[in-house]
Amino acid sequence: MCPRVTKGQLQPPFRPPHHVPLLSAVKLPGLLAVTLLALLLPFTHGGYWWQGNSNTALSAASHERVSPVRLDWEGITCKLQVKTEEGSKNLLSQVTGHAEPGRLLAILGPSGSGKTTLLNVLAGQVPASNALTLSGRLYVNGQLLSASPSSSFSSSVDYTQAYVRQQDLFYSQLTVRETLLMAARLRLPPSLTLREKTSLVDRLLKRLGLAKAADTIVGDDKVRGISGGEKKRLSLACELLGSPSLIFADEPTSGLDSYQSLRVMENLKDLATRGGHTVVISIHQPRSSIFTLFDDVVLMTEGEVVYAGEAAKMVPYFASLGYPCPKNFNPAEHVLDLVSVDYTTSESEVLSRTRVAALLASHRGRLPSLLSSIQSSRHAHALSSTSSSPDGGGLVVKSTGTRLQRPGRFEQCRLLFTRSWRQITRSTGANMARAASNIFSALVFGTLFFQMGRGQSSVQDRMGLLQVAAINAAMSSLIKTITVFIKERLIVARERSSGKGSSYGPGPYFISKLAAELPVTALFPCLFGGIMYPLAGLQMTTRKFLTFLGVLIIESYAAAGFGMFVGTLVPSVDAGLAVAPAVMVLFIVLGGYYVNEKSVPVALRWIQDVSLIKYAFEALCINEFQGLEFEQEKRLGPGPPQVAKGEQVLQRLNFHESTVTRAVVRQSALAGVSYLLTYLMLALKRPKFQRVLSPEEMQKGKKNKMKGEKKAKGQIQGKSGQAGVPVVEAPSSVRVGL
Repeated sequence: MCPRVTKGQLQPPFRPPHHVPLLSAVKLPGLLAVTLLALLLPFTHGGYWWQGNSNTALSAASHERVSPVRLDWEGITCKLQVKTEEGSKNLLSQVTGHAEPGRLLAILGPSGSGKTTLLNVLAGQVPASNALTLSGRLYVNGQLLSASPSSSFSSSVDYTQAYVRQQDLFYSQLTVRETLLMAARLRLPPSLTLREKTSLVDRLLKRLGLAKAADTIVGDDKVRGISGGEKKRLSLACELLGSPSLIFADEPTSGLDSYQSLRVMENLKDLATRGGHTVVISIHQPRSSIFTLFDDVVLMTEGEVVYAGEAAKMVPYFASLGYPCPKNFNPAEHVLDLVSVDYTTSESEVLSRTRVAALLASHRGRLPSLLSSIQSSRHAHALSSTSSSPDGGGLVVKSTGTRLQRPGRFEQCRLLFTRSWRQITRSTGANMARAASNIFSALVFGTLFFQMGRGQSSVQDRMGLLQVAAINAAMSSLIKTITVFIKERLIVARERSSGKGSSYGPGPYFISKLAAELPVTALFPCLFGGIMYPLAGLQMTTRKFLTFLGVLIIESYAAAGFGMFVGTLVPSVDAGLAVAPAVMVLFIVLGGYYVNEKSVPVALRWIQDVSLIKYAFEALCINEFQGLEFEQEKRLGPGPPQVAKGEQVLQRLNFHESTVTRAVVRQSALAGVSYLLTYLMLALKRPKFQRVLSPEEMQKGKKNKMKGEKKAKGQIQGKSGQAGVPVVEAPSSVRVGL
């Protein structure tokens, strides 16, 4: 097994607007986006983007188990500010306990008891919020865990941890082996050869019971793949690549049947006993066979601890309080019934609350002795940073203290491009559906506007067809990007929130994402235009046809960029599908077909300036109507003036002063800006987690807050000094800190 990760240009010749080669039209937005990203990456990552990130080294030769880590917590309190008479709600209240290496600790409790909150606090995974306050003390191997506001939760202590979330997120079209090998190649340093990484992956597959499913795609809700239990074990395998001493798992049996739940829990138990990991899980209602796997238990209700200690001693403890477990009854269900409040009737609620209060009082009575035992054990059993495995079968190894590099940025880009390309090209169902939609639309519109000719009625028909073509290309690209990118963003956020085990930054991911997406994005507009263009009878010249396709491709790029940007702002796919089409409706209305450019109110013209539809429609109209002559019809009576040349149509639309080149450049600029904003949002929105403040830090923060309020009050009074009231201002050297 591998060791653990610790620490004056030449201007092109002028060409008339109608000479716009297809390649120039297609390459411009991609080159613009990549150039801007390459210039910005040095400022975002603290170094040039081709340099690798330092990370602690692994030793491929060792097969020892992880450095043991003991975790202790004292007086953990979590308060949430709410709009009630009390002003705050206690999610956790003075929670104390410990977790030891080689043992499996289970946090039990009914829904809403605070077990997941406690697990997230211990793992440093509580999302940062101004309405939340965390206080208490966390110790790792006897060392008080501290975190500065600018650092990750566990950066001040030399250990690594894994956090297996309740929701399993993967690239659906990758196989189990590919997913695990990709994680290994991204997370482990280049000093390990590909053969060593592959060997590590094979061992993990066998150890976690994934060997038979190794070449099966992971799948998702729409694509059938591996089972829920196999996904959970795959999540665990990916986290083990970071050589974690601590393993946290949030309800690892959620959504699984009893057999799969037992398999997952047996894997976690095996990691604790054979690998020397410290395993902490939250679990809702384990079956009896799973309960026998627990070494220690923390039982919670309404944010407080009812029992903390060995699992084998829990049933005798409650029996001593007058609540024996019935024969042949699941002990986990028995204790969960004891600590749950029954809201069926007012009488049952009073009785259950009385019982819970008595159990809480009993635990508080034994809390001083428990705390003393934890403290003495922490000081007496100072754990060494390394430990060897009795059987040499550990999955992860001790750190060597040497510093190597993670895979460089170029290698990260290559690997991430491979992953994105496989995901895109293997999504045959989605690609076929999108292709069928474009073919169907092209046939319908081509038939509806079949061979329009050069009559006077074809003027309006051409404008309507070009508007429809612009809308179809934009909406097709936008909807696909919204539905895919938001799900993918969640995977990237999970991989980037791993702290020391973070696999890559936003730069390599985004560049590889664009490189994989741009060729595929260009395919569908070509499919649509290649069918519709000849059917409708538009100007059948090679130059006009290629320009038509180029404009649609660039518009698809701009719509994809806009969809990505929206995807970084909204929390879910449903929200994205509600926001993006609504904005696109504004772009369509102000796109030049329904409302003339000069008729748009001044206050709304900025929307027209950023409209994807407007510039595409403008370029398509100029490309089609320029040089086009229409037949004059004989009339028996007076009527509207007839159109002789296409330039007259462009003048009506107020496009006569523009060119195809100008419209394409502006459309490309919109695409580049959208991609740039997407990258910046990805770089800025790295997951942030709440700090746990010690009581001393809490007290210091309160004093600083009081000083700040006093100083602010004095300044306000000083501004109203006309009343003759003497004011004593706080010293200017006082710094306000919260």
